[in-house]
Amino acid sequence: MLLLGLGSVTIVAAQAGAQSEGEVKETEAGIPVTSKLVIEKCAGCHAPDDKGNLTRISWVRTTPEGWSQAISRMVKLNGLQITPAETREVLKYLSTYHGLAPSEAKPVMYMPEERIIEEKIPTKLLHNTCASCHAFGKPMSWRRSKAEWTLLRAMHVSLYSQAESQYEQPLEGGDDDDEEGVSNRPGSDAGFHEAVDADGAASGKKKTRGDVAFAEMTKLAPLHTPEWAAWRSRIRSPQLSGKWVVSASSPAKGRFVGEMTITPGAAADEFKTSITLRSLSGGASLTRTGAAIVYGGYSWRGRSQGGAGKDAVPGDLSSEARETMWFSPDQASAEGRWFWGAYNEFGFDVKLTRVTGGPVIGAVTPGAVKPGMKGVSFHILGDNLPTGLAPAEISLGEGVKVTGIVSAGPSDLVVNADIASDAPAGLRDVSVRGAVLEKAFPVYTRVDYLKVTPETAMARLGGIKYPKGYQLFEAVGYDNGADGKPGTADDVAVGPVDVSWSIDEFMTVSYDDDKKYVGTIDANTGLFTPNVAGPNPERRFGRNNYGEVWVVATAKSLKGKDGKPLAARAYLVTTVPMYRRWDQPEIAP
Repeated sequence: MLLLGLGSVTIVAAQAGAQSEGEVKETEAGIPVTSKLVIEKCAGCHAPDDKGNLTRISWVRTTPEGWSQAISRMVKLNGLQITPAETREVLKYLSTYHGLAPSEAKPVMYMPEERIIEEKIPTKLLHNTCASCHAFGKPMSWRRSKAEWTLLRAMHVSLYSQAESQYEQPLEGGDDDDEEGVSNRPGSDAGFHEAVDADGAASGKKKTRGDVAFAEMTKLAPLHTPEWAAWRSRIRSPQLSGKWVVSASSPAKGRFVGEMTITPGAAADEFKTSITLRSLSGGASLTRTGAAIVYGGYSWRGRSQGGAGKDAVPGDLSSEARETMWFSPDQASAEGRWFWGAYNEFGFDVKLTRVTGGPVIGAVTPGAVKPGMKGVSFHILGDNLPTGLAPAEISLGEGVKVTGIVSAGPSDLVVNADIASDAPAGLRDVSVRGAVLEKAFPVYTRVDYLKVTPETAMARLGGIKYPKGYQLFEAVGYDNGADGKPGTADDVAVGPVDVSWSIDEFMTVSYDDDKKYVGTIDANTGLFTPNVAGPNPERRFGRNNYGEVWVVATAKSLKGKDGKPLAARAYLVTTVPMYRRWDQPEIAP
């Protein structure tokens, strides 16, 4: 919902009691618009100046999704007439020359990747003012001038009634926030500091939460940044054609390795893809074909098909997927997520490494190993792996000694190794003649505890008029590490553990019995299937089947020091369908 708000500021000012656009003056240098099509489509409302700037547009930068949402809003609210082909060209230009630098985009990639994560929000005040309605990644996906942040505040008050209540509350000690070194805690007079108007003069009124929150956003996400200044001169067309080694993983499905072949598309920033993936846990190979657009030289937005039919089971790895990836500025590597599902709940986490002639390592099997193991057969998987190697040219990390080479092929190098009895627990890097795969596999002493991922999850009821939103869980084992304590920085993730899955009541309301109504979980796979939506006459007050439960993983063979099976749990909310979807960007082929 947090969008550019390039719509009618007259309505905004009238409804919000705020300054009109004419009273909010730009004091910062804008970013000139050089696209003839953008000027043709936008200058009728966004007045140009003698420096080539267009009002509003020249004082913001954002992601492809942000610009897509802004264009959509212009069509819906202000009657912009634009064809799909023109929209694509405008979107490409704005995302490139009025976009984010790669280093600015990377911290918020979880937004286009459709991940559910626990965000790191700088202050409690920003959490309450911004993130109580939408992800904090929304505003952090934009860069704006001070005047644009002021206008955004007015737009929110105009379009969303709850915003005025949020923004106009007086700043209080309970906000637990700091501004310019002054603590807003009990006993402080920070809540009584005067607000300032658009030109910086004291307004004579008490500061509100909105005053402080938007002042903070002007510092966190200004229009002009060193990152953008450094990147602007480096922008270039993406040269991505060729072969890439793919390392992928999917929750409860395991790890995969393979390759993506990228070929040129109809334009310099458009590509076609052919993908093959092989499961490292004995599963069948997967093939996919697709197409993509790369915005700004580094933001990959694609779509691929794997052959799954309409009757495919939830989570089928051959399902049609959207692809979101971030390419490094040197265009030598990439990382991101390929996802599908009614709520994008299924997917692969992927890493790509360009094949340029030298060796590339994509994955190493087996996974975790223990000190004292002898004759372990390691498969080093990748591309252009050298032959004629000596054991000394292969490093598997501290305490892991290569004792012999079994076979050497261009995509699979097999070696035997011994693990020293005193090898310390931790992740190991693997190197072969200059090619390095960091954190390739762990050495561990024992599995001390389990952790269920995701630790906090959400599913959605459905199946009648609206689709269901599934949730897939995975149990990961951990070694306590050198300090012998769980939950500390030196803990070692061993890998997925074979467990049995069940659901327990999350005790919030007496006689609630959410466990009976929210849905079921597959005891072997960890796939949670929510119940149908709609009032349930069997439930107290005829309520819907929503609720809160614990998802419990119990190890089938691993036991703790007390002799009991290791167990862990995650919190799951099963809620109603998403009845309305706000401003869904369409930026992929």
